[in-house]
Formats: sequence, C-alpha cells, structure tokens
Amino acid sequence: MGSDERGHEHVRVAVIGSGFGGLGAAVRLRREGITDFVVLERADAVGGTWRDNSYPGCACDVPSHLYSFSFAPNPDWPRTFSGQERIREYLEHVADTFRLRPHIRFNCEVTQARWDSEKLWWEVETTGGTFTADVVVSATGPLSDPKTPDIEGLDTFPGKVFHSARWDHDYDLRGKRVAMIGTGASAIQIVPAIQKEVGSLTLFQRTPPWVMPRADRSITRAERWVHRQLPFTTQARRGLLWGIRELQVQAFTKRPNELGVVEQLAKRNMYRAIKDPATRAALTPDYRIGCKRILLSNTYYPALAQPNVALVASGLKEVRGNTLVASDGTEAEVDAIIFGTGFHVTDMPIADRVVGADGQTLMQSWKDGMKALRGATASGFPNFMTVIGPNTGLGNSSMILMIEAQLNYLADYMRQLDVLGGRVALDPRETAVTGWNNRVQDRMKRTVWNTGGCTSWYLDANGVNTTVWPGTTTEFRQATRHVDVGEYEVVRAAAPEPRPRTQARTKKKAGAA
Repeated sequence: MGSDERGHEHVRVAVIGSGFGGLGAAVRLRREGITDFVVLERADAVGGTWRDNSYPGCACDVPSHLYSFSFAPNPDWPRTFSGQERIREYLEHVADTFRLRPHIRFNCEVTQARWDSEKLWWEVETTGGTFTADVVVSATGPLSDPKTPDIEGLDTFPGKVFHSARWDHDYDLRGKRVAMIGTGASAIQIVPAIQKEVGSLTLFQRTPPWVMPRADRSITRAERWVHRQLPFTTQARRGLLWGIRELQVQAFTKRPNELGVVEQLAKRNMYRAIKDPATRAALTPDYRIGCKRILLSNTYYPALAQPNVALVASGLKEVRGNTLVASDGTEAEVDAIIFGTGFHVTDMPIADRVVGADGQTLMQSWKDGMKALRGATASGFPNFMTVIGPNTGLGNSSMILMIEAQLNYLADYMRQLDVLGGRVALDPRETAVTGWNNRVQDRMKRTVWNTGGCTSWYLDANGVNTTVWPGTTTEFRQATRHVDVGEYEVVRAAAPEPRPRTQARTKKKAGAA
C-alpha cells in the first residue's frame, strides 16, 4: 500500500462491506496474488446483514452446507439450517483463516466515492479518512439498510419503536403489548420467538406469505465426524443440495403453473395449526406461490393460534398515541412497535454516494431502474463493480453461489487490467449494458415473479423486476466466467503521470496463506 500526492492511502482495490460479498472478494483478491487492498466496514465487526440482524429467532432459510463458501467448507454446522450467531461466527472464522483482518478498516462508512477522470482512480471518502483506489468493489448487499414506512403519527408514538434489523436488546418485551408490522422472512421468525414472553402480540399483515415446512434438525456428532474425516462428504452434501435447487428453477422461470402442487403443501402446513376458517382465509395468499419469497417455518402458524396473538389482516395506516389503526379501521393499543418491513433493495443508499465519470450518481443513472452488465458493472462508472448487483438475486437457492460467480468475474477483471497495462480503466459500453439488461428482462416475462399476481420487493417503483436472476446458478456462473473486453471502453490517462507507490502484486497464489 502507498499514498497519493495528498497523503491519502492509495490501494489497488477498495472493497466496501465485510459481509459474505466483501469477505469473499477479499479472499479472491488474495488468491489472485493481490494484497494491496482494503475492506471498508462501517461497523466495528465483520458480518454484514448477519451482524446487524440479531433479532430473536434469526436464522437462514438456506441449508448451512450450501450457505457457505465452497473454498471454506464448515464440517461442524450444528443444524441443517443455521441461526444468526453461527453464521456470524463462520464469517469471523473466514476473516481469521484467510488473514483478512490487516486489510479491514472498521468504523469507515463510505460517505462518497468519486471517479477522477484525470488520474483514473476513485477517491473514497469515509468516516475514518480518505482513500484512493484504482478499483472499487461495492459489496454492501441489498439487505443492509432497513426500510421503515412513512406512517402518519408514528413520530408521536410514546412507546418503543425499532426495526427488526436494529433490534433493541435493552428493551424488555416481557409482558408488553407488542405490534409486529409486516409478515416477511424476519417477522415469521420473530413472532414465534417472542410470543411466549409478551403480554399480547398484534400482527399487522398487509399481504399473507406462503409458508412451507422447515426441514430443520440437529446434525449429529457422527455426521460432523464423517465430514471432518472425509472432506469429500461435505462437498457431496453441498452438491446434492445445489442440484436439487437447480432442478427447481424451471418451475419458477418457465412453468409457474406447476407450482400449484407446492401450494397444497403450504396449505397443509397452515391447516395443521390454524383451525378457524376465517383465520385460514386471511392467511391464504391470492397469488401464485413463489411470486413473493417462499418462507419456511414450523412455528409461525402455531404461534398465531395462541390466545395472546391477534392477526390484523390489513396494513398499518395511522398511529394515534398508543393506538395503532389499520387500513380497515381495526385498532390496537400497544407499548412497542417492531417493524419487519424489509430493506432498501431497489434503491440501495450506496448508489447515491457513488459519483461517476460524468458527475452523476449511480442512483441518478439508475433513475429508470437498476441495470448492470452481468450484474456487476454500470456504464459511466469505470473500474467500479457491484457484488450482488442488479438481477443477481435468487428465489430458491443460495446467494453464496451467485457471489462466487461474481468473484470469478472480479478476478478476471483484474487480470484484464494487468494485461492492458499502465494506467487504465474499463468502462462498460452502454450498448452492452442495455443488451444484457434487455435479455434478462425478456426472460423475466415468463417467470413466476412477473406473472404470479403479486407485488413484491423484487420489483422497483416502476414495477420492473431488477432484483432476481431468471435462470440457474450454472447459467450465471458461465456468463460471468470471463470478462469480454469488447463489452468495455478501454480508458487511458491523457498524459502519463507517476502512479502512487503501491505494494507489488505477487505472483504467488495467496490462497489461505
């Protein structure tokens, strides 16, 4: 690492975020022999969304052996579906095992990243100082900034208010009258986790989710011993989990009508716990399963059937003092409000802080909808790459698979810069970005996410699905295996200037070293 003429730390690559995407990028850079990089983290610990979401019952809905890096298998997962603490421990382990901590700058929230067209580098301002970098990798993730709806009178509520992703562990819920707003992935875990301790729980449901049984169990000591002694068994388990989900993709992307059988399984899951016909009707979605994210739980419906839980099948409209008023006029008096209302997914705040070659922000560039070449690079933003960018989300499998595919693209991107040599940047051609996006959106037309009859967080303000990938993870991996330089404008400095002194790129593959 070196410094620029103003004394700012200059690096080859600046990675934003230390969740799965950021740590994965750091490992991949080291494996490519690049050690001249920093990971800029706004908090004081790694983990990303698995650090921030610490609410009661928080767990992953993807099997543990698939929701982990292929290059960092964990033979000791205690359950088939792991809880938040275990996943966060895993990410801490990755940071230690691959010696990433010297590269991480904690308490460095990025406030602006601006492209310098003369020097061909990014100037990255953070709360912990300013950096310059040849390449910036944004790995903030779509589930990082909570979204709270604008509710009339909320600012006058005298009780406690917080979002599920910013859980207040100092607030004692025991005996309290609690309102849960939303019925997404977080809410269906929170409701059964707090139901037994609260005095009363009122669930405000705008749209009911489809909830499938959760095939969760403890992984036996014998299984873990086998995985430790015979590592190929861990790989085989991961491969089986992956293969099953690859086979499911056709139903989501090409034949949504086949999902009716799955809906019947979800209804049986509900009927086992919910006996009241009116409640069943209120909990039954009117859209095709898969249109919204399919949720997994064995405890959600049983919790709703308890006498201290009330379901309000209408969204929250207004707050009057301690009284919450639903859109249908139903009222509930509560002491605390918990919002499980999701995140800024299609309007990621980081996009408003990134200023490209023409002086406009990434948010402004995406005013008509997010789009990026191969889900990674945006025209007008040279040497800037997003991990988990537009249309890289999944509806049925592990995002780690998509992250690793994008890390392959990052690795080849860095190789291409080295091959081109000198002070150089790659700026995706607008025609390439538009062509890629048009092909993705054309495929999206037949998918359950577009035809299933729902409004979901997959859709942006214009009703366009800029979130989900309409294919298999295999297809995406093939599409991101190599960088096609023909899809980019090669940008070189107008006049040669001495580069900042940086640590030389080593030829040795760093791996876990």
